Amino acid sequence: MKKITQITLAALLAAPVTLGSLSLPASASPASAAPIAPKTTINVKTPAVKEKAPAGSTETAAADFAQFLQAKYGIELPKETTKGDFIKATAAILEASSASTADADDAQTPAFSDLKPGDDAYDAAAALFNNGVLSTTEVHAEELLSIYSAVFIAVKAAGFKELAYTYPADKTAKALAKAGIKPYRLQGQAEQELAAAIDTGLVPESLYPAIQRGGLATTDAANILLGRVLVSQGKYKNEIGRSGDADIYAKLNAAYRTADLIEAPDLRKIVDQALRENLVTGYNLKDSRFDSNFIDQLTLTYGHDSIKHAVQLIGLLRSEGINAHVQFQPKTSAFIYLKEWGEPKETPDYKVTQIENGNYIAYAKEYDIQFEFNNTSDKSRFNDIVLQYAKKNSSSQSPLIINSWWQPLYYSPTALANYPVITNNKISLGHYYAQSFSLKENAKSIQEGFRKLAPEANITSYNFWVDQPFFNYLNGGSE
Repeated sequence: MKKITQITLAALLAAPVTLGSLSLPASASPASAAPIAPKTTINVKTPAVKEKAPAGSTETAAADFAQFLQAKYGIELPKETTKGDFIKATAAILEASSASTADADDAQTPAFSDLKPGDDAYDAAAALFNNGVLSTTEVHAEELLSIYSAVFIAVKAAGFKELAYTYPADKTAKALAKAGIKPYRLQGQAEQELAAAIDTGLVPESLYPAIQRGGLATTDAANILLGRVLVSQGKYKNEIGRSGDADIYAKLNAAYRTADLIEAPDLRKIVDQALRENLVTGYNLKDSRFDSNFIDQLTLTYGHDSIKHAVQLIGLLRSEGINAHVQFQPKTSAFIYLKEWGEPKETPDYKVTQIENGNYIAYAKEYDIQFEFNNTSDKSRFNDIVLQYAKKNSSSQSPLIINSWWQPLYYSPTALANYPVITNNKISLGHYYAQSFSLKENAKSIQEGFRKLAPEANITSYNFWVDQPFFNYLNGGSE
């Protein structure tokens, strides 16, 4: 029974699982694995995942945004981008409909002078018109995209229109001077919009030369502006930083320190009943507001309970030359604590509730860290790195990073060689969700049980790829 105190207890979340005579200390808690269900996007294409350019280059920003746009929205701008192409891309990332933002009843059917219903760019143009992004009925959709047209669309799509129109003349001139734009090159609202785009960072310094030259927008410039719109709207990657950042350890510790046990009482009532009925032996509570929105093909999620382990894991990746995006996700694990294990000891991060049969439901603070790697090669290397430096194989094994588990837990939303498939069973209420994972053959009974307990809840199930040691443990293996 000594071994169980040193391994991840995530297998407690597999259902059904025969626990038998497992002994658990008062401070132990289970961890789980379950990816966010992939979102349905418009015309999504499978992205060709390419190795990124060196950090900090203009090409890196453009390539990163282009990759994200393709993976999440199916957007791939042609080399010769038209204004219509840019309008369609902008409408897609805003998820704009032809209805106005105020009230669907107020939606107009714009009388464009050069577009009619059925034309390729009409629906997107109408959507942007009704959402205040396009302000004229003359679209010029077939013309090649100019850098100024792209900026004027982007600044309003990013949500800076009202800010732009507050600019007095002197403030406008000062902002334009930053980008080397001479006075009187633009007039009225056009110069206000460009000034706001410069001040807010929507137009980064890397685009100042293009702004100075004017003329057509390159594909890179268009992708950068679309990416900056996503960032301004909170639709780009949600992360605390990169593993190579100088302040990543401070941010990681701050994220863990400020995370509390997740309550979600309405949702917890449902899944606690599932525990009482032995439908599952454990579950996790998470908050979708911490979703990373990373690119699935490049993403792995790693679960644990020790912040010291997380800090060393980041350091381990850095030492192996891996610089990945990092998102911290608070997680609360719940499981049945048997009364024969002794009186549980509560802490701020570990609470228990006694149930009718004398056992307890225990709630423990844990976390998931999501990594988005620069390329699929780094993602594949992660497994070898963990197995060598962060997987316990014997009681006396060393050296390993601190608090390494017998069954480290990490998983991918997309297929990986040598990663077996298991199933996540998920219930959502608002932005909170509970998840319990299982072997694939057990998923149907869990889903049916959840639906009986909560017929009105949003219940989903999907497969994902988990590391081999954890899969072994789900099947009763010790390592």
